[in-house]
Amino acid sequence: MIYVLAPDAARRADAQAIAQVGEDELMRNAGKRIAERLRAMTAPDRPIVAFAGPGNNGGDAFAALAELSPLYECTIAADPSGRRSEARAAAESRARGANVRTVPLPGDEHEARGLLNGAVGVDALFGTGARLPLPAEYRHLARALDARDRAVLAIDIPSGTDALTGAVSEDAVRASVTVTLAAAKPGLLLEPARGYVGELWVGSIGIDDAILASLPRQFAALDDAAFLRLLPQRESDTEKRAAGAPLIIAGSAQFPGAAVLCALGAARAGAGYVTVATTSSAAPALRMHLVEQVVVELSDTAAPQAIVDELLEISKRNGAVAIGPGLGLDDRTAEIFARFVAANTLPMVIDASGLFHLSKRLELLRRKPSVVTPHAGEFARLSGRGTVAPGMRVERIREFVDRTGITTLLKGSDTLIYDGSGPLHINPTGTNALATAGTGDVLTGIIATLLAQGLSPVDAARAGAYWHGLAGQYASRRRRIGVIARDVAESLGEALPPVSGAIYEVPPRPLRESRAIRLS
Repeated sequence: MIYVLAPDAARRADAQAIAQVGEDELMRNAGKRIAERLRAMTAPDRPIVAFAGPGNNGGDAFAALAELSPLYECTIAADPSGRRSEARAAAESRARGANVRTVPLPGDEHEARGLLNGAVGVDALFGTGARLPLPAEYRHLARALDARDRAVLAIDIPSGTDALTGAVSEDAVRASVTVTLAAAKPGLLLEPARGYVGELWVGSIGIDDAILASLPRQFAALDDAAFLRLLPQRESDTEKRAAGAPLIIAGSAQFPGAAVLCALGAARAGAGYVTVATTSSAAPALRMHLVEQVVVELSDTAAPQAIVDELLEISKRNGAVAIGPGLGLDDRTAEIFARFVAANTLPMVIDASGLFHLSKRLELLRRKPSVVTPHAGEFARLSGRGTVAPGMRVERIREFVDRTGITTLLKGSDTLIYDGSGPLHINPTGTNALATAGTGDVLTGIIATLLAQGLSPVDAARAGAYWHGLAGQYASRRRRIGVIARDVAESLGEALPPVSGAIYEVPPRPLRESRAIRLS
């Protein structure tokens, strides 16, 4: 299980674990986890150079390189200032005994780059307790530790990033791999720090799960195992509608493709029976692309209440509703939308044009099981509070949900999901492959299927976002450029993580973009 702890909670976990097992034991374990990743990053014929700051983050670097030397050529450039803990002093002693070379920290960037030449770099300058900006005397070292130039492993966090907010200072370290210790830190999953983290591993250092579980959890994130536990499984005797029967109300003459993509997302997410209700003018286009899904025509001219009555009758055979992708923005559609949402009792996911119609009618969702999935521009209108300023996504989604009670998925590379009753969920699988038209419609279809299969709104949203991100990563591995929304829908099955203990072998997946969190 992945725990996501704010820095103050992580420090409390450290303190409790030190009282139980001792600081030296925790640092030894941290060194082992870091050494595992360094072995995976490089062969013994390539040197490893660590820049160690004055605190225990630097001590972890000594502990790690003590595990690797003399098989690996290891050098630590260390800061001699500051008070050393007993655990760090012991780690330094072990490193000297293992023939780890120790040198002073380079005095300028040219010297730092020269020391790192041809080596794997280790950023052990500052940990979660550091504040931004980086002290001036360390900035040249951070600039030299740049994953654009060489492989770099960051210990706990890349120096110059904020472990809570995701803020980044000028000259922050860009890492290839980050090994964060005991628990993930929310800032590592949030923009802009997310772009500096690289591949994220959570290293177990011997802190008891009971300690981690007892601490306040403001944030949460899924890993593969937790995602699979959320995902509904079909029983052997499942009937097609029991497998998930979402009703998708989407499409118009101008935007029929949105309805097609939403339906494909729902079907590829495992729905047994997908019904798409669309306008008569859009229906022919949908039928050209949808073979297995049922397309129901809604009159372009009938009175709004007649359309609503028809939709409510259709919905009696469904388990959830997706409404909004590609709908018209005219007054007639707005009236149909409002009347249907007010009368509907099924769980709903609302996206795209549906959010436009909802923005002045938020009371329609009061006490209704529902999810809204805005991107930043849609959220500005929906929330009534305008554009989301950089670094304010967490505060803004919390304020909106606490005010309205509506489960919200705020899209972005750091997609956020919040329902007001538990931690704020940060999706770790986002990828820039999803930055193309129509992928949001696919996500809406996925969430609709998960709702129809019985998941709660918040679980459907966080599982849907995680799966959607995995599919985007898989599609981008198959097609380095030009991924389109249909590719994402078609990749949902292949992108599923392997099932542990399955009777059959799951074909291995290509290595995916390193946004999912891994345990070590």
